[in-house]
Amino acid sequence: MIKIAIGSDHAGFELKSDLISYIGEQNLTVIDKGCFSIARADYPDAAHAVATAILTNEVTFGILLCGSGNGINMSANKHKGIRAALCWNSEIAALARQHNDANILTLPARYISLEEAKKCVDVFLSEAFERGRHADRVKKIDC
Repeated sequence: MIKIAIGSDHAGFELKSDLISYIGEQNLTVIDKGCFSIARADYPDAAHAVATAILTNEVTFGILLCGSGNGINMSANKHKGIRAALCWNSEIAALARQHNDANILTLPARYISLEEAKKCVDVFLSEAFERGRHADRVKKIDC
């Protein structure tokens, strides 16, 4: 069974809450790694919690949200073995899985609709890594 860790800062809290409900309706396990309100929260805290959940095999994939998606994405990608992809539409989300073997979907909460975010989640969770020529490239990501 696929387990998903999800996290955000205050700017992504409301969209995160909507996505938790949406993912739960699909009978998938979602673990909320914070934040837990619209009160100010620092995006690196959620990014590190979600990245650690993946690296310790607590979950299969992660979803992160902050205002632009940039800060939380940068924070997650500091972890060796994490491939967080900032996606703003479903085509980018599909390519992140197919070509980059992304294990975290990052969404820009202030710049994406709930409907588009749902589409991104759907394709991110359903697409597979294509391997082949992409596998050699992915191996070169970690420093």
